[in-house]
Parts: sequence; structure tokens; C-alpha cells
Amino acid sequence: MKFLTKPAYLSLILAFSIFTPASAQDLPKDFIDPPHEFSVMPFWFWNDTLKDKEIVRQIADFELHGVYGFVIHPRIGLPDNIKWLSPEMIHAMDVAISEAAKRKMYVVLYDEGMYPSGSSSGQVVSRNPAHAARGLAKIDLKNGEEPKLSEGMKLVTIINRAEGNRIEIVEQPSGGIIRGLHYLNEGESRLREESPPAGDILNPDAVTSYMELVYERYAKEFGKYFGNTIIGIFTDEPSPMGRSSARGVVPGNASLLQQIKKILGYDFTPFLADLWFIDNPGADKHRNDYYRAINICLEENYYKRLSNWCSLHNISLMGHPAGSMDIGTERYFQIPGQDLVWRYVEPGPKALEGQNSTMAKCASSAMLHLEYNRNSNELYGAYGHNLTYDEMVWLADWCFVRGQNLLIPHAFFYSIRGPRFDERPPDVGPNSAWWDDYRPFADECRRLSWLNTDSRQVCDIAIIGEATMLPDKSAKICFQNQFDFNYLEIRHLWEEAKVNKEGVHIAGMTYKAVILDTLSYLPPKAKPALKKLARGKHLIIKADSKMAAYFKGALIYKTSDDLINAINKMTSPDISLTPASKNIRYRHVIKEDENYYIFFNEEATEVQTVIRMKAEGKRQWINPFSLEARVGTEDEAVNFKPHELKILRVINVK
Repeated sequence: MKFLTKPAYLSLILAFSIFTPASAQDLPKDFIDPPHEFSVMPFWFWNDTLKDKEIVRQIADFELHGVYGFVIHPRIGLPDNIKWLSPEMIHAMDVAISEAAKRKMYVVLYDEGMYPSGSSSGQVVSRNPAHAARGLAKIDLKNGEEPKLSEGMKLVTIINRAEGNRIEIVEQPSGGIIRGLHYLNEGESRLREESPPAGDILNPDAVTSYMELVYERYAKEFGKYFGNTIIGIFTDEPSPMGRSSARGVVPGNASLLQQIKKILGYDFTPFLADLWFIDNPGADKHRNDYYRAINICLEENYYKRLSNWCSLHNISLMGHPAGSMDIGTERYFQIPGQDLVWRYVEPGPKALEGQNSTMAKCASSAMLHLEYNRNSNELYGAYGHNLTYDEMVWLADWCFVRGQNLLIPHAFFYSIRGPRFDERPPDVGPNSAWWDDYRPFADECRRLSWLNTDSRQVCDIAIIGEATMLPDKSAKICFQNQFDFNYLEIRHLWEEAKVNKEGVHIAGMTYKAVILDTLSYLPPKAKPALKKLARGKHLIIKADSKMAAYFKGALIYKTSDDLINAINKMTSPDISLTPASKNIRYRHVIKEDENYYIFFNEEATEVQTVIRMKAEGKRQWINPFSLEARVGTEDEAVNFKPHELKILRVINVK
């Protein structure tokens, strides 16, 4: 994708304002100029003295550059007189929201000052100190030594260990904090930030307090905009322990043990020592059980309640969980989301390997299977001042070809004065080198978001995942061999999905090939469905999995070729490349009764290949950036430049 010079950009804008390219005149109107709801919606860092005129000026500037929405993100750098949800902050929010409403733009509210969410900038703990984030810790006792408790600790149990040693398990404050909104010593060489205490988001009473302080306050102040201008509230990587929690402390508290017992079906108290020691039989299983249960407690005590509140108030819970593979909690987001920061993903191995490589499919798969129509990615955060325009485009395309349809650029800075310039950089909006040329990129993102929304994905392969674990190795093989897939959280097998001789049916999809790569735990409720899939020759299991011998009839794979052959036995390829290429990623959707293929050369080497596909009709290649379109032929060799994205439209000929 070519970076436009300023004169070229102005020429293109003039062309858009008068006519579309001749080759694009037969493109769908909504593809050329999609509704503004498909705009990128950047984090807008409010990080300095807020002035009404400047807020309005910046919103007008966003609109001029093709940005029709934003997330109001109060951020470090605010002056001391602007506290979290103070009258001054509420006034500034009202100015921004009312201006957005006038311009028919969209707003997302952010639920914390600053992150992780769940503290209301320390107000939860100010209300009730017992609502500070808490955890479990162990204290070693010498022979005959009595239990010892420091201030704030609560004894949970005493466990006898080998050779007369004993440990006491205590509940105590985690010491966790969140990042705050104010510099404590701006102007000095070594900056210090305000650090409010984290709230106990595993405690329903603490969560009630948090919702009263933030969510109910938003409803009171801005409820008239809910469901029109305000589309959602963003919760940001909630953490039961907070940041910088004490070493050796694990999530949990005494009051959760009954909830954990209900989840696991057994009392975990006798096995608490296994959270710190690995020498007992079954320690690994107990540790996995405990963290699985804690995740469910977090779902029930935090995410589910926020989700229900948002649903009742006609807006979406937005944002993202703490982990890139946390697909379980995505079910509580009306717009499931993920977080692409700290150079988690870059061109090269990190695009396909490791936990962060799963995040885009995590969110888009959750959207599909839970029957929502949008999923998001907060991207570019802390990629550094060395982030280039080409990298910015590549990361967006990496998300789009994996089914994402709402990008939240991190971030547009209200101010870059002093230390603000270096706070989780870069600014990818008004203070960037490419801002004058931003609109064509924003328009391309809007087109691809439109294409990935309310369309039917053509895909019949699923990879089984767990609430907090998604396999990346089998996914890499599928990506490199043009087998599109979705992650299917295992609980769907006994909740929303139907399994029969044809495969897995869920949310309008039928998965004929289901890959079981790795599981830390096989839920008993999943066994009947998996056995049925194995008997019907729809289940593929990794050879070194403990379950390989358990499900008779399943196809077993050891190598990537084995996996490819197994998939080909269950379903015929949607597309094929001649010659083959591991560079190309693709996504096939049907939108308004037409077939669209997104092709993305994810690598830095050029590809030339002939593309065969099942869909029949007149071929039209489209550049979503420039709107240039040309007729394609079935036997042509298609050239993909490094990191180039193209759309192929297949028009039915009647």
C-alpha cells in the first residue's frame, strides 16, 4: 500500500468529492462510502488542561480526516484540578459528547482513570478500605510455632506438610495499584505518577460500589445519549490483583472458596498448598482447577454484571480482557475486543506464533459464535516512536484478514506537551507525521470494517480452545496453507452448539473439521460431543495429546502435512494457490449475496500465483485504499507486493 504525499492526498480527496474512479463506478455504494459507524474509533488521550474550544476543534479535525468516533480516555497528565469524574471532567465530557451528537459521530466512554479497570481511580477503596484488591499468601511455620497474622491479614487455613512442617494460608491485601491521572512531580527529571489502589473485582460488593461510582454516574449524566451517540463503555484489562501486587500472592480470598467449590465440585481448601508447591500428587491438576475456577469467578462477579448493566441501558460493554487468549470472558462483551500493544505482533514470526498471535481470531470468533456483529482491537499502543506508517497499515490489515471490524487506534493525544509525548507512544493521529495524509487510510479501514460486518464467513474448520488458552501451532499451519478457521471455545459444545453427523453447527456455521490440539482440562460435558465428532470423522487430534487414544475414529496428526491431509479428507479447500505460498492469508465472506475475498500478503517477499476458488462469477480486483478496480480472469497470475492487501469480488452472472 503506497504512502501518499500531501499533494497526492489532496488530489485524491478532490476526486472523492466530485466523482469516483471510472473503474469503481459499479462498486456497491456502501463499499465506496460506508456508514460512519464503521469508522476507526481512536483512544483520545485527555492528558492536559481541557478547554472547550480545543475539544471542539480537535473533534472537527478528526471528522475532516475521516474519523467519525472516539473513545474518551482520561489519561496521565491531567492537571490536579481535574479529578476523575469531577464536575470539571464531566463538563468536558459533556462538551465532547454534545459536539459529537451534532456531527452525528460516535462516542465510547472509558470506565476508569486510568487502568486497569475496577477501582474508579481509588474511589472504591476510599469508600470501603476492605474493598482493596486482595489475594492469598502462604506463611511458613516452624515446628510448634503459632500462626502469625499481620494487620489486614485473615487466616484461611493451616496445612500440615511433610516432616512436621506447616504453612498457614492467609488472605491479605494484594498491594495492587492502577495507573492514575496525575503526575506528582511534573517538570522533574524522574517522573512519579499517582497510583490509586486497585479494587477487589472478585468481590461482588466491591464491584457493586464500582458500578455505582462509574456506570450509574454515566447513566445519570449522559443517559440521553445512550444507544445513539454513545455506543458503549470500555473496560480495560481488569486485573483481580492490580498492578505491582506483592510477590507470592495469588488471586482469591476466603469468601470465594464456596463459589470455587461449586464450580469445581469439590472443596479446594485442603489443596491450597498446591498453589505454591509442586511436590504433592495431583498438584498440577489442582493448580489448573483453581485458576480455571478463579477465571469463572471473575466472569460471574465482574464481567457478567457489567455486561447485563450495559444491555439494560442499550449500549455495549466494550474493551478487552487482560490476556490475548481470554476467549471465555469475551462472551460478556457485546463487542468482544482485544489489545495489540507493546509490539506483541509484528511482521515475521510474531504474526503467527505465540499467545498474542491468537488475539484477532479470539475476538472475531467470539463475535461470530455469540451472534454479535462487531469485534474490536485496541492497537498500536506502546509500539514506540519508531512505528512507521507502513507498520500501522500492516497491523490494521493483519486484524482485518482475521475478521476484525472495529479498530481502536492507541492513540490520538490531546497534548504532547512535555512528558506526554513519551507516555506510551506514539500518537498515531493529529500529532503524527502522516496526519495530513490520514484520510485514505481511515476510509480503507471503514470499507474493510463494513465488509467484515453482517456478512457470512465461508469457513468450515474450527480449532478447539479453552477459556484462557487458544492453540497457535495448528493455527499457524492453517494460516500458511489458506485454511481459514475459527476458534471454538470448548463450552460451546454443550451450550450453544449442536453436534451431529455433519459436524458442529453454531451461529449459522457448520464445522466439518474440528481440530483438538491441546487442552489443559477435558470437561466431562464436552466428551459426548467429541465422541460423536470422532465417530463421524470430523475430529482431528494432535498425536502427543493425552486424548489421542480416547476418541476412537478421530484422525491423528503428527506433522503439518498430516494435519493438512486430515483437513482435506473432511472438507474440500475453498481456495488453492498455484504455486503454493505460505505468505498469503485470506478471508472469504458473502455480503449482500456477493462473494468477497480478502487476500493479504503478510510477508516481506513478493508472491505471484494463480488462485482457484469454488465461487463462480465475474472477477473484480479492488484496491480498498484507492478504489481502483479491474476485471480479473480465472487463469491469470496475480501479483502481490510485500505486505499488500487486495479484495477480490466475485459477481454472480445471471
